[in-house]
Amino acid sequence: MPTAYLSYRQPKMRWLPPVPDHWDEERAKVFFREVDERSRSGEEELLSVSHLTGVTPRSQKNVTMFKAASYVGHKVCRPGDIVVNTLWAWMAALGAARHNGLVSPAYGIYRPHKTDSFNPEYLDYLLRTRAYVAEYIVRSTGIRASRLRLYPNQFLDIELIQPPRTEQDQIVAYLRAQDAHIARLIKAKRDLIRLLTEQKLCIIDYAVTRGLDASAALKPSGVEWLGEVPEHWNIALLKHVADVRFSGVDKHSQDHEVTVRLCNYTDVYKNDKITDSMDLMRATATAGEIARLSLKAGDVIITKDSEAPDDIAVPAWVPNDLSGVVCAYHLGLLRPEPDRIEGEFLFRAIGSARIAEQFHVLATGVTRFALSKHDVKNAVIPLPSVEEQKAICKWITDECKPLEEAIQRAEEEIKLIREYRDRQIADVVTGQADVRGWTPGPDDVVVEEDLAALVGDEELDTDGEEDNGDD
Repeated sequence: MPTAYLSYRQPKMRWLPPVPDHWDEERAKVFFREVDERSRSGEEELLSVSHLTGVTPRSQKNVTMFKAASYVGHKVCRPGDIVVNTLWAWMAALGAARHNGLVSPAYGIYRPHKTDSFNPEYLDYLLRTRAYVAEYIVRSTGIRASRLRLYPNQFLDIELIQPPRTEQDQIVAYLRAQDAHIARLIKAKRDLIRLLTEQKLCIIDYAVTRGLDASAALKPSGVEWLGEVPEHWNIALLKHVADVRFSGVDKHSQDHEVTVRLCNYTDVYKNDKITDSMDLMRATATAGEIARLSLKAGDVIITKDSEAPDDIAVPAWVPNDLSGVVCAYHLGLLRPEPDRIEGEFLFRAIGSARIAEQFHVLATGVTRFALSKHDVKNAVIPLPSVEEQKAICKWITDECKPLEEAIQRAEEEIKLIREYRDRQIADVVTGQADVRGWTPGPDDVVVEEDLAALVGDEELDTDGEEDNGDD
């Protein structure tokens, strides 16, 4: 087990604990300079900047933001550069690049004066610790917390602690080995979540296409992918049971508009329900947009655009009226006819694998996929009576409850594992634990494929905030 160093001193940065006496400390501008190298072709590899894993190829991630039409003029970064998402530095969206690639023109790129001053991976760990995040918040400027910006002069004025290079290399080797163990544990939890989710989806799929009475007579639905349905059910087009509204409300705030909370793409993509307790982004909308797109009890919201067809028509349900919450762009709002369909049943049905498949097929595009309003309106849905819909929804809730509780426990365990990892990293990169005497054992094997599990579905979508033209 790592132990403490023999002697410590108080560092200049107030958030840091005492650091080993022999470690150096200088402002970032001593080691780095800002660079602004732009792509002429836009064909370099696109990189993503994450609060969890730093700067990595976007192709390795499940990112729910959208690609730009062209990347000409985007910033080029090189291995060893520090890349900072200016708008999201306060959430630790920064890191050391390990690849040549492209990032947003709005990001800050800082290149080392000398390549041997720091092991880039040591900085990658150090710069996302809570102590440094606290410094970014203090040095950032902005009128509200969610729009703070860390500009180059502010970043370059921050003090960087610098162990001897040999110690940095040892710290990196130790933390990568620990990360490999942690990643394998997270992967096991995720595999469990995946199995439980598949079981849950099977329960929902059967209930919304066959009902609860296994002895009920069946009839051909007339729709090949749907197959047979209970004889007393109807088959309806969505436009006959719900009002379909597409949103164009963006994240810009205008002085002449009304302040609202936005239900954005990622709010729908990552949640089954949209509720008042959620931390929704603030922006503005016109009076007409508020009247047409404010969320009401029973509404179902779907993703109508995506980079992958399988992410089309991902639904979320609104259980209660949400005053002042407006459906944002890239989304469609379905408002059920209350005498024909329950909002919860519509949500369950669209989330069913068989019913969702029609949206995946209808979505058009090459690098970006989209549903037209005509496609959504003419989508097919099986339709039992309202009373039977309510019974089906209650049964699904009861049957899925133990599965959802098990999923929640596994997700909480992943959070605790991540918290342990964060604390371990902070202790080692700030010298609270001395790993100079550590030697890898037979189980301390680092496989890059294993480390991929450190990227999580809970990862923030910090990419694209500036790319999409937000202020």
